Amino acid sequence: MRKELIFIYKCSLLLIALGFAPAAFADVSLKQDPQSILTTANDVPPLDADESTDEVPVKDPHEKFNRAMFGFNEVLDKIVLKPVAMLYTNIVPKPLAKGISNIYANIDTIPTVLNDVLQGNFYQGTSDAWRFILNTTIGVGGFFDVASNMGLEPNTEDFGLTLARWGYTDSTYLVLPFIGPTTFRDGVIGWPVNYYFLSIYPYINPTNVRYTIYGVGVISKRADLLHFQGTIEQLAFDRYLFMRDAYSQRRKYQIQRNNELGNPYLEKNSKAY
Repeated sequence: MRKELIFIYKCSLLLIALGFAPAAFADVSLKQDPQSILTTANDVPPLDADESTDEVPVKDPHEKFNRAMFGFNEVLDKIVLKPVAMLYTNIVPKPLAKGISNIYANIDTIPTVLNDVLQGNFYQGTSDAWRFILNTTIGVGGFFDVASNMGLEPNTEDFGLTLARWGYTDSTYLVLPFIGPTTFRDGVIGWPVNYYFLSIYPYINPTNVRYTIYGVGVISKRADLLHFQGTIEQLAFDRYLFMRDAYSQRRKYQIQRNNELGNPYLEKNSKAY
């Protein structure tokens, strides 16, 4: 057991060096909730009858480059990240793994609350802040998700969504090495601000502690995604198109939702999400 844990730790540091760690905490890839990319069209609430059903094509002018980066990420995941995540799943008891996943979700609530405020969604910000307070205190640092049991549902926000709330809604689809599916707005502009200024990770010292926390978080989040692996392989004839369309639909839904939450006139009549 000790040798296996040492192996996971060393692989964690390798993932940091490769750049997987920052990606795991970005909503542009595997961040926040594991279904952010793997969400299918069925997970997005249907449009109301008076809403347009016309599909807006995904802006993907760099498809050749994106496909190459998608293949690159798939190979790295296959030879490095997935095997480590499978080992983690096999040796870590499920209740402990669930608690670790909850802790990282709780940590991710910090940039979520700050982005709520930046978006002017103060009611949602209050709800998310209470989630963080309850889970950090009663939930023992977030190990137990007591807030959900009290009716405070999890929410995920990032600076890419904040930029969209400010008017930057139209952006080009992009696949970045190590980060994965994103857009120019979310990955090139939004992620650095979200990570370096709104999250706690850059302020964790010493460096080896930061890397350890990173590594465990990366592995935990990748392990969560193992549950969806078989479904994706069965449903997706073209994995690139599946991931692109799922990511784009998810972001469109989040942007629409945040605009309604931030509009007092729409908010009064909008259905609860």
